[in-house]
Amino acid sequence: MKILANDGISASGITALVSSGFEVLTVQVAQEQLINYINEHQVAGLLVRSATQVRKELIDACPTLKLIGRGGVGMDNIDVAYAKQKGLHVINTPASSSESVAELVFAHLFGGVRFLYDANRNMPLDGDSNFKQLKKSYANGIELRGKTLGLIGFGRIGQATARIALGVGMKVLYFDPLIEKTTLQLLFFDDQTIQFNLSSVSKSEVLKKADFITLHLPAQKEYVIGNKEFEMMKDGVGIVNAARGGVLDEVALVSALENGKVSFAGLDVFESEPTPEIKILMHPKISLTPHIGAATLEAQDRIGMELASQIKALLR
Repeated sequence: MKILANDGISASGITALVSSGFEVLTVQVAQEQLINYINEHQVAGLLVRSATQVRKELIDACPTLKLIGRGGVGMDNIDVAYAKQKGLHVINTPASSSESVAELVFAHLFGGVRFLYDANRNMPLDGDSNFKQLKKSYANGIELRGKTLGLIGFGRIGQATARIALGVGMKVLYFDPLIEKTTLQLLFFDDQTIQFNLSSVSKSEVLKKADFITLHLPAQKEYVIGNKEFEMMKDGVGIVNAARGGVLDEVALVSALENGKVSFAGLDVFESEPTPEIKILMHPKISLTPHIGAATLEAQDRIGMELASQIKALLR
């Protein structure tokens, strides 16, 4: 039985599948050639990340498909309900990349409060000729400790982000209508643990009280953060979106950066991905990464193993 990992899969995932009798194809097939490739090779399982689209047309045109797997959390690039209606298994790996995404969120936060996004642009240009002025320009950083982090959405990734925040010494507020209360446990290197009991507050309270705001939501039909929400925030707030493009109004964001409402932003996802707007890419107050939240070796290893485990359970 053939499995096509069109957007890649870890070596450990391949080994686990091959040892169970599956043939794993790791060639990256262009979207417009995917239907022909699946049919020609009688592929039973298609594994994707965020790049490959699995829509109704492909599902209808590929009768050998039995399973669609998403290496990651969000499945907005897959017509999930239709695939299930047609009798296909649809799987994802919601637990495997949470820690990696949370760490990237904090990479943007740590970089934001110390102007690393800008210093890393200007030091190569002027570091040898204008060192003292650059030092003065970046001398007004702030600490995260003691500040309030507000999270919009509090699923696995939001909770992983909150754990880091608590470990850093931040206060945590979250809004999630589906998770009224939760207990977070922090694990330390010497097996000590500490628990925090948290309750959801209103979205407006998060917006008004947070010093920094991070987004942890699936794809939405409308903006979650736009002009109205920016107006409610503290002056000088920092914001990070490593969730999905389209939950944050980028035009409103640029305006908020220009008028000083937002001091910096960190973006790992974009409205017009994979061709982000030039105004976003060139803005001096935005820290940028190319949708790499789950792109750590550890996360990819966990994703591969989790996919392999589910495939073996469903197709053998």
